[in-house]
Amino acid sequence: MRNATIVLLALAMLGCPARADEPRFTRGLPTSADFFPVAVWLQSPSNARKYKDVGINVYVGLYRGPTAEQLDALDAAGIRVFAGQNRAALGFKDRPTIVGWLQDDEPDNAQELHGGKGYGPPVTPEAVVKRYHEIQQADPTRPVMLNLGQGVAWDGWYGRGVRTNHPEDYPEYIKGCDIVSFDIYPACSTDKAIAGKLEYVPQGVDRLKKWTAGRKPVWCCIETTGINNVNRKPTPAEVRSEVWMALIHGANGILYFAHQFKPKFIEAGLLADESIAREVAAVNRRIKNLAPVLNSPDVPDAATVVSSNKDVPIAFVVKRHDGATYLFAVSMRDGETTATIQLSDKADAKVEVLDEDRALDARSGAWADKFIGYQAHLYRIK
Repeated sequence: MRNATIVLLALAMLGCPARADEPRFTRGLPTSADFFPVAVWLQSPSNARKYKDVGINVYVGLYRGPTAEQLDALDAAGIRVFAGQNRAALGFKDRPTIVGWLQDDEPDNAQELHGGKGYGPPVTPEAVVKRYHEIQQADPTRPVMLNLGQGVAWDGWYGRGVRTNHPEDYPEYIKGCDIVSFDIYPACSTDKAIAGKLEYVPQGVDRLKKWTAGRKPVWCCIETTGINNVNRKPTPAEVRSEVWMALIHGANGILYFAHQFKPKFIEAGLLADESIAREVAAVNRRIKNLAPVLNSPDVPDAATVVSSNKDVPIAFVVKRHDGATYLFAVSMRDGETTATIQLSDKADAKVEVLDEDRALDARSGAWADKFIGYQAHLYRIK
C-alpha cells in the first residue's frame, strides 16, 4: 500500500489523474495502457457478441441482474460489467466479470413519486454519498460508478425540479463515486435551448473534470438513436463528433446509450440501425488502436490552433507516443472554418490525417485544414 500511495502522489504532482481502478482496486478495469473503456448502457447480454463485434468492451447495468446466466454470456463475449450491488450480486464477488458497482441512475434528477403522483426532489448528495460508503464497505476491491443527468452540462435542465439551476450540487454528488459519468443528448433533443448544439457534450466533460479536480475518471454518454424523438436522431457523423469532442476534452471512457423508445421500443437500437452500428464500430476501432495514446498524458504548449472564423472555435489536444506526435482537433460549433495549426517544434514534417486517406505537409511545423460542422480531424505527425 505504501508504494501505491507513492505512485498516486507522484501522479498528482505531475498533474496526471490516477485511474480509479489503479492501483487502488484489485478487481477493477484492466490497467494496461492498451485498454480504453468503451461501454454500452443497460443492454441484454444475449447481444454481447454483437456488441463485442462493434468494439464494446464493458456493459454498464444489467436488467434484473446480475445472474449467473448473464455473467456467463458476458464472459463468453469477453466483456466486463458494472453491476448494481445487491445481495444476489455480492454472491458473485469472486467473478472477474464484474469490474465495478453502479449507483442508481441519475439521482440528481427529480424523482418519480409512487402511485403516479408526479415528481419529488432529486436524491440528496448526502444520500448518494451514504450509499457509496455502503457499497464500498460491502466490497472495497471494485470502483463505484455514478451516472448523472444533463444538469451536469445544462444549468437550465428543468428535469431537476426544485434543484434546477443549482450546479453547486454536483461537486457534492461526485463524492459518492470513484468514476463519474453523465448524459446529455443534444442531437435528438426537443428542448430548443440545447437541440442540435453538440458542444454541450464536451461542456459536461469540462465541468466534471473541474469538479473532480482531475482526480477521478470521467465517462461520457453518447446518443445513438432518436430515443423519444420520432423526427430526429443523431447522424453517424454527429455520433463520431460527440465521441471525439468528449475525448479531446479529456473523457476517460465512452458509454453509448442504445435504447429507442419511440415510435416503438427497441432495446438494441444502436445495432438495429446499420449506418450507426457501422460508424460506432469504426470509431471504436480507432479508439482501440489509439488507446495507448489516449491513456498518455496531454502535452501542454505543444501547439497553437487559430480558427479563421471567430464564431467557430477549435478544441484540440496533443499527445506523444512511440516517437510520434498526435494532435486531435474538433470544431466546436456547427459552422465552417479553416484552422491554422502551428507546432512548437517548427521543423518540417509530414502529417497523416487518420481515417481520411490523406496527408499534409507541415512546413516549419505548420499547416491549415478545413472544418465543417462539428468535424473532427485526427493528425499523426512524425
